[in-house]
Amino acid sequence: MSQNATASHGRPIVAITMGDASGIGPEIIMKALAREDVYAMCRPFVVGDATRLREADAIVKTGLRVNAIQAPAEARYERGTVDCIDLGIIPAGHPFGQLSPLSGEGAFRYIERATRLVEAGEADAICTAPLSKEALHAAGHKYPGHTEMLAYLTGTPEVSMMLVAPKLRVIHVTTHIGLMDAIRKIEPGLVFRVIERGRATLVKAGIAEPRIGVCAINPHAGENGLFGQGEEEEKIIPAIEKCQANGWAVQGPLPADTLFFRAGRGDFDLVVAMYHDQGHGPVKVMGLEAGVNITIGLPVVRTSVDHGTAFDIAGKGIADEGSLVEALKQAVDLAPKRSLAAA
Repeated sequence: MSQNATASHGRPIVAITMGDASGIGPEIIMKALAREDVYAMCRPFVVGDATRLREADAIVKTGLRVNAIQAPAEARYERGTVDCIDLGIIPAGHPFGQLSPLSGEGAFRYIERATRLVEAGEADAICTAPLSKEALHAAGHKYPGHTEMLAYLTGTPEVSMMLVAPKLRVIHVTTHIGLMDAIRKIEPGLVFRVIERGRATLVKAGIAEPRIGVCAINPHAGENGLFGQGEEEEKIIPAIEKCQANGWAVQGPLPADTLFFRAGRGDFDLVVAMYHDQGHGPVKVMGLEAGVNITIGLPVVRTSVDHGTAFDIAGKGIADEGSLVEALKQAVDLAPKRSLAAA
């Protein structure tokens, strides 16, 4: 990261990737960038296709001008104009709402370019619109999702997914693998590293001593051996003991059902989920429209909407931009600040 990008007191520059061009990404981007509060907190630009954004604007009718650029230095960062690093991948008239390998290729290329821009110090954070894993795979990019793709692009051996919803933050020990594989993968070292990454992120965001609750794997946390085969004692408790020895406010393993209830009422700042659906279900019940996905452990800041491409409503102008705006807010909170001179 360049010195300019890490200086203090300024609106961070955020690269918004367009996601799958056949989904709702272009529409929610245009809606979000029509909002005055977005430009008050950051300087956003899009990495995508200018033609597609113009087509999306014709659907959502924000009346914004799309300014095709080749580098962030050319951006205006003025409300009323959407600056777009134009990769020219998606042709005019490309259908909305249909699975497309070309859209999958575009989604990968947008992420790739945005990552390189942040690494070069030309942007401070990445905020991603949704992509289709099926389209991504059809284009030959065999990643389970954004998280794993970004880990590959940045050469990061291990990252974690954190979901943020109103009144709830959840970090996952495992994500895009089957349940049996997840249980096999969970071990004390991994659990400790996930807790450590989550805690560091919250400290950076201003929570001096985060209160962390750790989910059990089995119902009722195993009920003293009644359920399961001792997974809590073998895989989780050693990690929690290590955290507590460090003086961290970590409790567990706790039954997931009551832990999420307690977190929702404010007893914990962060919940550690052991597998994908254990964490995703409660977050989406608490607020899918305002949910945010944050990749923890990367050398670049990355946040995302916590919803999919919504092919069923793409091209209809009815998609809600709320999650994207929340993701931008999280990106601003986590991004290194720029100097007032640069802002």
